[in-house]
Amino acid sequence: MCGRFAMDQTVDELITEFVIVTGEQPENWTPDWRTGYNIKPTERIATVFESSRDGATPVRRIEGARWSLIPSWAREEKLKYPTFNARSETAASKPTFKSSVASKRAIVPARGYYEWKTAGKTKTPFFISEAEQSLAFAALYTWWRASPEHEWMLTTTILTRQAEGPLAEIHDRTPVTLPRHMHDVWLDASVAGDQQLVDAAVDASRNVELAAREVAPLGRDADGPELMEPVKPLF
Repeated sequence: MCGRFAMDQTVDELITEFVIVTGEQPENWTPDWRTGYNIKPTERIATVFESSRDGATPVRRIEGARWSLIPSWAREEKLKYPTFNARSETAASKPTFKSSVASKRAIVPARGYYEWKTAGKTKTPFFISEAEQSLAFAALYTWWRASPEHEWMLTTTILTRQAEGPLAEIHDRTPVTLPRHMHDVWLDASVAGDQQLVDAAVDASRNVELAAREVAPLGRDADGPELMEPVKPLF
């Protein structure tokens, strides 16, 4: 599961790499997404994807997207079930996500994410990241609008997989985090995605070494770098 995550200056470096691929100068790029240390579902987040029109060569794009995917066939923005995460085991067959697996794959850059370990009635927050590097979450996207009279809305979801090793002691799910050699493979809009591609992304994500550290409880509206700091012992 990935319910909240952080974006800091380390993430800006990865975004700059993606921007350069678009042919734009990074200093001329105007972000239209949410940055911060306590990003929650339905907020606008940076999303990298490739798209093409009328068979033209796919173009790399970076835009702000609503973090909670709305399938193109949905009649209303608010769904009866959560869509900020998509299970990698079933995404290629679920009606909500299968068309996005086929042709609308994306990457959501992040500094790391928060997860809570539950023991009885106690929930302990952890911040999970990869040393000082930013993460690239495997994601899916859609374009959705309520009616022809409304503007198109970009929406996205983050793929998750079964947690393994020490992470499984905190929570049974973890985001599918792509190593650098999988970025272009996952984004390639000329490739029709299927469960085999999703499984390859999951396998590659096991090579990303994530570490968890206990942090202080997150207030709902708290938003600062201190949220990622490890809990200091009282003595």
